[in-house]
Amino acid sequence: MFTVLSAGIAPGIALLSYFYLRDKYETEPIRMVIRMLVFGALVVFPVMVVQFAFQSEHLIHSNWIESFFLNGLLEEFVKWFLVIYTAYHHTEFNERYDGIVYSVAVSLGFATVENVLYLSAYGLHYAIMRALLPVSSHALFGVIMGYYIGKAKFSTNKRKYLFVGLLFAVLLHGVYDLLLQFKTSWLYIMVPFMGFMWWNALRKVKMAHVQHQLWLKRKLPLSRLSDKMNGDLPQ
Repeated sequence: MFTVLSAGIAPGIALLSYFYLRDKYETEPIRMVIRMLVFGALVVFPVMVVQFAFQSEHLIHSNWIESFFLNGLLEEFVKWFLVIYTAYHHTEFNERYDGIVYSVAVSLGFATVENVLYLSAYGLHYAIMRALLPVSSHALFGVIMGYYIGKAKFSTNKRKYLFVGLLFAVLLHGVYDLLLQFKTSWLYIMVPFMGFMWWNALRKVKMAHVQHQLWLKRKLPLSRLSDKMNGDLPQ
């Protein structure tokens, strides 16, 4: 059992560490990141209950509906809601990249519990495949979602970017699940799709840092002007 737990947990910890350490300006408090990871882990079971109920009652008759709504929309909405409800308004959320860190933490908490349950049921010989596909994909959905959540935090058009973040995560998750439905050729399609996902996610990481740097440059002259004006005031 220890081997299964180690194999199930290791990919999530590795990916979370990678994205956590990519924060160039101010790394998030470990306690906050762990809290988001735990929240993501806890919501796996209610989500699984809903999915099981739909499947056992044969309420879903289309691969498209299952991929985009039962899996994509349900899972990504729950993760999105957790980030908005528990981290978005927190004082520690003070730069664009923070949205990525917290979204990835929630996503990997979710993916890690799923991974442990899957390996417990089907065996360790799936560990590498699970690390490269389901666990990684959840992290990448989190990057895309988190980028737009971080963008919303510093935008006047907050609702737009919050919606876009959820929408893109749902669409990418739905496409990912739909590709798995191909019985014989799914791997040939999945490899370039995952390559695109990694490219897009790393691009969003870079963009979040660049946008924060530009925001700091705009903010600095204003703070200097404010200091100068305060210095000119009579004491």
